[in-house]
Amino acid sequence: MKLILVRHAQTEENVRGVYQGHTHGVLTKLGREQARKLGQRLKSEKIDTIYSSDLGRTANTAREIIKFHPSTPVVFTPLLRERDLASLVGKLKSEWHDKQKPVGVETKESMSVRAKKILGEAYGKHPNGTVLFAGHNGINRVLIGLISGKNPQYSAQLERQKDTAVNVFEIREDKNHVINLLNDASHLDKSQ
Repeated sequence: MKLILVRHAQTEENVRGVYQGHTHGVLTKLGREQARKLGQRLKSEKIDTIYSSDLGRTANTAREIIKFHPSTPVVFTPLLRERDLASLVGKLKSEWHDKQKPVGVETKESMSVRAKKILGEAYGKHPNGTVLFAGHNGINRVLIGLISGKNPQYSAQLERQKDTAVNVFEIREDKNHVINLLNDASHLDKSQ
């Protein structure tokens, strides 16, 4: 299965440095332009199914891809949501200095369970097809770690996903997955 994994576009909360977690977020003007460019980049791809986080920032980014794939089935799912940040949601990143995880924050292991479930579901339905996942920085990095055969903590070592980053993988039944592209945002201007 060919898996195209993308991240949502820039949000107002990203610009302000606010923890978003399971909140919807609002795309900025630049973010809406980034999403349009992502849609343009992927318009020629033959995509069998699109799976998107059900959170607004990602769903609205995915809708720019969906415009070019109107007959492609779309599934909005909580499995591709960002990490649940509990009490950190809405707080400025610059104001949180305690490196201990607050109570209620979702673990990387829990995120990995979600990642395995959605990856298994997609592969089970489209083992020889092309599937697009639209997600978030955190869940995308967990998925990349899973595909790389690493433990859930490995995701913290990966480079932060750029706005509308594109990652492409070949998912194989024998688990010898191939990484073809990582964190590419060449469809955006250098200033973005």
